[in-house]
Amino acid sequence: MKIALVSPYDWGVSGGVNNHIHHLAEQFVALRHEPQIVAPGSEPATSDVCPITTIGRPIPLRVSGSVARITLSLRTAGRIRRLLDEQAFDIVHVHEPFMPQLPINFLRYSTTVNVGTWHAARETNFIYVYGRRLIKRWVGKLDGKIAVSQAAVKHIEQYFPGYYNVIPNGVDVDHFARDLEPLPEFCDGKLNVLFVGRPETRKGLKYLLRAFVGVQRAIPESRLIVVGAGKFTRYERAVRSAHLRDVVFRSNVAWDELPRYHRSTHVFCAPNTGFESFGLVLLEAMAAGRPIVASNIEAFAGVMTHGVEGLLVGPEDPQALADALIELLRDRDRRESMAACGRERAQHFRWDRVAQRVLSYYERLIYERRLVERGATPEDREPPPGV
Repeated sequence: MKIALVSPYDWGVSGGVNNHIHHLAEQFVALRHEPQIVAPGSEPATSDVCPITTIGRPIPLRVSGSVARITLSLRTAGRIRRLLDEQAFDIVHVHEPFMPQLPINFLRYSTTVNVGTWHAARETNFIYVYGRRLIKRWVGKLDGKIAVSQAAVKHIEQYFPGYYNVIPNGVDVDHFARDLEPLPEFCDGKLNVLFVGRPETRKGLKYLLRAFVGVQRAIPESRLIVVGAGKFTRYERAVRSAHLRDVVFRSNVAWDELPRYHRSTHVFCAPNTGFESFGLVLLEAMAAGRPIVASNIEAFAGVMTHGVEGLLVGPEDPQALADALIELLRDRDRRESMAACGRERAQHFRWDRVAQRVLSYYERLIYERRLVERGATPEDREPPPGV
């Protein structure tokens, strides 16, 4: 199949949606399909995986507490139409389908099988709130709809009800399961807790810092390692003001280095407060063989089970976080048991498995489109075995 993978976000900036598309493209090529990535870009992009076409100059736009670099250019239509005519894709797969401007224009001009994937679960979406009437005209252009989790389904269906096929994000299990040496500065006998996330309020770091006060009272030889993209200046000030010791901040850690941080720690903690669509950071920790303490929010409960791969606690509850962390830090055998369960659980989210589910969905949609074009009745539309 010839597959267009369309991102609304600047391809020059790493992010969850672009990483998702990159991994899908890798798997599709391995299975001898022909993906082509299309995204906005400040400059032409290259890849050793598949062709990349940049259309539209991205600009920063604040969306739900984050900054999204998307294109609002009104001059993309001609290039999109030419690309569709020249490539004759079998599938056009748009990610975040109703984000301006690229995905919407692909839906506008595509005449092939169109698929959309929703990645987000937010409190609200001003684009959907104010643009719902205009967007509805493009909902009918989607032959298939995917959401990465039930949390993402709940978010999108309040604006655009319908059936959404849940196909999760994948995790690069091999990347995180590598047998690497721990970072030497953390190999001093202390029990280390790892946080990975951006310095956004909904990531819940302030609750973890409050919880860590109690952790250190119970276990003086403990350390908190905070890793993420962005500046943690206000959190560093709070740590200094509280005279909290053994809290280490590391900003903008390279992807290749992240598994070493997991390897250097004993428990992974995700104190997020909500509006997460998927528990990818949990799966990365599981793949790395680390037990987890996480907030009991829908996106996280969808990838782990309390008492199996880790412990789930109520969100925004520093005392519950502290109690769970102390419980695991004091019990090495339980940590090792949970780590083993986590490694096994992560295997279900390998990118090769996720990509095959996406391809099977493509095949079913193509089959259904052909039946419709032949004028088949609803009774004739049951796909044959294996499709």
